[in-house]
Amino acid sequence: MTTAQRLTLDQLVWSDRDRLSGEPCFRDTRVPVRALFDYLSEGESLETFLEHFEGVSREQAQGVLELARRGLFDRNPAA
Repeated sequence: MTTAQRLTLDQLVWSDRDRLSGEPCFRDTRVPVRALFDYLSEGESLETFLEHFEGVSREQAQGVLELARRGLFDRNPAA
């Protein structure tokens, strides 16, 4: 298991109703997590995203992607 896989959502993301309308952002930044998914869905690479948002670490971005993957694919269907 990589470091990114061990990180929790609270370690990666913060949200405050009074800042950016509560949009979830990468911890210690004002970069919305949605920006990562927007970049990727538009065909941009993770490298390009990280270049454009230097405050976001590779570990943060990979951790968010891993948590999203787990949320989609590692669910217990009987739950």
